[in-house]
Amino acid sequence: MVLAYIQHISTANTLLLSASQLAVQLGKNFGILVEGNSTAHCREDMILLEHTQSDCSISPSFTLFTNNALAQIADFCESKEISFLFLQLSQYSSKSIRLLLNACRGLRIPYILFKDSFNEITLDKVFVPVTFLEEEVEKAQFASAFARFCNAKVFLFQANDYGSKAATNTKRINELLQKFNLQIVTKLAQHDSFKIEREIVVKAMQDNAGLVILTASREYGLDDIIFGPKELKLVKLASMPVLLINPRGDLYALCD
Repeated sequence: MVLAYIQHISTANTLLLSASQLAVQLGKNFGILVEGNSTAHCREDMILLEHTQSDCSISPSFTLFTNNALAQIADFCESKEISFLFLQLSQYSSKSIRLLLNACRGLRIPYILFKDSFNEITLDKVFVPVTFLEEEVEKAQFASAFARFCNAKVFLFQANDYGSKAATNTKRINELLQKFNLQIVTKLAQHDSFKIEREIVVKAMQDNAGLVILTASREYGLDDIIFGPKELKLVKLASMPVLLINPRGDLYALCD
């Protein structure tokens, strides 16, 4: 199921259209979770939501109004078997972005912080920067889904590193995608693994790409806590959706 988390119904129309459209393309159900503060507020939002939903690709399987939904978003997604999460981002300050990112740290599914200023999502071009980290290969399954079900053309950008790990990751992703005879373009980025993600987000904006797939930070260090993690800066910068994937520690084990 594709879930849309909504804070302000009055500005959520584009998000709802994008989420419902993606649900149709992926063959998923569509659900809506609304942050409601009071019974009266919920009634007003329900009326507005019913009007907004008329343009959606499909009707939602459920619409829930609840208090403090964001704090329980990871558990909610687990209980409802959500496979993809859109989160409304109405304010673009670092504080607002950080609040959503912190709530999503426990997610095991891909998620998008969807700005109210975004256009309806298009998936004709999906950009995928590939660094030396071993979890980068996990991007392949999501890139594959967009290419197979949304007819996206996938652009892999290999980090320009001195070592061979980024090249190995790029090769592995490429091999997985080629099994399905998908549209793939592989390029060498200008920057190394530490700077490639910003480079590709900027390039995606210049080339009108529909989506960039990024891996979120493994852990928050002191700099991340004080200044914000890399994904905060990239979400704030981007003028199109950035899909974030949390590293799965349970999928990797360190060797002696």
